[in-house]
Amino acid sequence: QVQLVETGGGSVQAGGSLRLSCAASGITGSVASMGWFRQAPGKEREGVAGIAPSGITKYADFVEGRFTAFRDRAKSTLYLVMNNLRPEDTAMYYCAAGSWYDTTWLLAHAKYTYWGQGTQVTVSS
Repeated sequence: QVQLVETGGGSVQAGGSLRLSCAASGITGSVASMGWFRQAPGKEREGVAGIAPSGITKYADFVEGRFTAFRDRAKSTLYLVMNNLRPEDTAMYYCAAGSWYDTTWLLAHAKYTYWGQGTQVTVSS
């Protein structure tokens, strides 16, 4: 089993920045790809960014260069740096992990096995 714990959420004004962290524990050797997802009230969960073991990273179109996802494998931690935040970025942000390598799956939430509890991001105008 793998446990994922997200931290770093909070409330910021539009244009502000946040850095989310996701610490993995347990059988982390089974973790290959990791990703960030978000879900706003009344909306479907959507992919934000995903990183394959090769380092290939994919971002959702709405990111538009504002977010950077990276991984510290030594610390089993995934990060998401979010700059120039907008009110529409308000959502619960989730970290996810899977044991596969297919980069076409990086933003597909159904492909991920392990999920964190989420951290709330609120952006005010």
